[in-house]
Amino acid sequence: MPIAVSIVEDSEQVRQTLARLINRAEGFRCASQYGSAEDAIAGLPRDRPDVVLMDINLPGMNGVECVRRLKKTIPEVQFLMLTVYEDTDNIYNALLAGATGYLLKRTSRDELLAAIRDVHRGGSPMTTHIARKVVQSLQRAGASPQPAENLSPREQEVLDDLARGFLYKEIADNLGISYETVHTYIRRIYEKLQVRTRTEAVAKFLGR
Repeated sequence: MPIAVSIVEDSEQVRQTLARLINRAEGFRCASQYGSAEDAIAGLPRDRPDVVLMDINLPGMNGVECVRRLKKTIPEVQFLMLTVYEDTDNIYNALLAGATGYLLKRTSRDELLAAIRDVHRGGSPMTTHIARKVVQSLQRAGASPQPAENLSPREQEVLDDLARGFLYKEIADNLGISYETVHTYIRRIYEKLQVRTRTEAVAKFLGR
């Protein structure tokens, strides 16, 4: 089954461009499009997509609040922020609201499709730049790395690379393991730390 993707974006041109990209890519289909948070809140519970690409700067209610509300009604849907904002406040607010990933609009088409696949398979995609901003912010808050209890040495290595802002492929290359094995380790780490996202795992690792 193709991955069903919905788009919430106020620019019709951007919306149409994303829809064409998704519909032309093998293994994807555009389930629906919305130009405002209010329309998305009304329509997405009916559409039940696998992944939602969510802008932040929307007319009326913003994308972060939209995610927060929708997560209460369709918690199984994965929200991937796609925005021009790269400040720490917007990143944190979006992730705390329930977004599973955070990408910038300048992300390439191939990277965007890879991120949609990743979030659908249980990953938490962020560009290296965004992930490092999250880590740097945690470190500035006075956190210091602490070993997480019950993690194996290899899981500790994977978590350490996550905290450094590495992408899953970079972790696989760094540790000499497959991309699928990285996913397996990360699922185990999430279960052991009782977290759902990369950001929560890193926050626990840094002792926040």
